[in-house]
Amino acid sequence: MANKSFSRSQRVAQQLQRVLSELLRREVRDPRLGMVTITEVRMANDMSYARVFYSMLGGDATKVQDIMDSAAELLRGPAGRALGLRHAPELRFVADELIQSGARLSALINRAVKDDAVRHKDEPDNQCHKDEPENAGDAGEPDDGPAPIDHPKR
Repeated sequence: MANKSFSRSQRVAQQLQRVLSELLRREVRDPRLGMVTITEVRMANDMSYARVFYSMLGGDATKVQDIMDSAAELLRGPAGRALGLRHAPELRFVADELIQSGARLSALINRAVKDDAVRHKDEPDNQCHKDEPENAGDAGEPDDGPAPIDHPKR
């Protein structure tokens, strides 16, 4: 038997993510749920439970968590059957904070760049590039790129 790069629990977790995404779309028809995406599934090594991370678009976070917790009981059996498991793992849904924190960091970076641009707006362009000669790029000749390198013969 070949050495596998992923453990069985990791392979089952990947399959469970696909199955749960489909089951959520097909079986859970709660209008309060909004747009929910399964972002990751982490399975215990003994496959007794799975932490299912999800992100949502719109909707109240506490209501969505309650809906997901109640859907866990509904989805456990069909997910186990779809995967061909004798014992279906207990599903524990967790809101994925990674996307919100990424959006928050992106907004902070954008704001810092904008503030920096406003702060340096009053400075003339030639003060920003003190190290460059004044006629750099104004030679009138096309830039052919770096000069070719002569490699010694072996």
